[in-house]
Amino acid sequence: MGRRFANILETVGNTPVVRINRLAPPEVNLFVKIEAFNPLGSVKDRLALGVIEDAERAGKLKPGQTVIEATSGNTGIGLAMVCASKGYPLVVTMAETFSIERRKLMRFLGAKVVLTPAAGRGTGMVNKAVELAQAHGWFLTRQFENEANADMHSRTTAKEILEDFKGERLDYWVTGFGTGGTLKGVARVLAKERPDTKIVVSEPDDAAMLSSGIEQARNPDGSAAATHPAWKPHPMQGWSPDFIAKLVDDAMGTKVVSQILRIKNAEAMHWSRELARKEGVFVGVTSGATFAAALQVAGEAPKGSTILCMLPDTGERYLSTPLFADIPVDMTEEEQRISRSTPSGWLQPAA
Repeated sequence: MGRRFANILETVGNTPVVRINRLAPPEVNLFVKIEAFNPLGSVKDRLALGVIEDAERAGKLKPGQTVIEATSGNTGIGLAMVCASKGYPLVVTMAETFSIERRKLMRFLGAKVVLTPAAGRGTGMVNKAVELAQAHGWFLTRQFENEANADMHSRTTAKEILEDFKGERLDYWVTGFGTGGTLKGVARVLAKERPDTKIVVSEPDDAAMLSSGIEQARNPDGSAAATHPAWKPHPMQGWSPDFIAKLVDDAMGTKVVSQILRIKNAEAMHWSRELARKEGVFVGVTSGATFAAALQVAGEAPKGSTILCMLPDTGERYLSTPLFADIPVDMTEEEQRISRSTPSGWLQPAA
């Protein structure tokens, strides 16, 4: 049945929960919540809408004022959609290391993308956004500290999960962390409404900041003051910058997280590909990493357990990254043999 909406922003949220059949252990109920069904393909569409509408309500964002944020891509893409719909100019700062398709998507949506040097990492792009906001009087959304980020997930993501598992078991909820909005916003609702649900957080093995036990240095406003000492570069774009966001610290401080799992890069890549090839679920590296953590949980969970895993974005964000490095453009030998098994339509090999 079709549905009609007043604008694209009304389509944010209400993403599907899908059962995993071929990759799940046989005696465990494993589900994934596919955030790629948001209009611009990621969980960050929720964040973008939440922080902009909160700023409008509070009078912090004036009509026609430029919005600015530091982003690895998905938040910027979500903000570009929201700002395009509402008529705000958008400038994003982004470290040059992130995939080029993210830059193009934001520019296609009308945003200006200011690249920052790779050596500055995530803190460098954040510092640049702060400088630009102060210099030009632009509205800085502050996704890593903004309570509206977590509040949006409490109002939407968490409520959707409660509804989808109403009257049924939900033994584990598995997620990454990134800005901390999903983690804080959903975890506090589950802790209150479904206290039996164990909350499991996954993080890159090369950037095991949460499990290191080392505190994040902070500025008075809660923003990160420096790169976290446990961080190293990793290919899981957007999953964890080079610092622990304040919203993540808030969630961890409530002691609602029962387990932290470290995921290796190769595992993340493997399970992203396996989700595509065995389940038809097309998602990115961070989703593969979170799914790897969910499979670890599933391997140890009692029979009959129900697990829900968050899958944050679409695989299309990673076409120029190592995730697709072994995917050929030209026909393979096997594909050429298939072509030549019938007489017509042979493509001549390049000279």
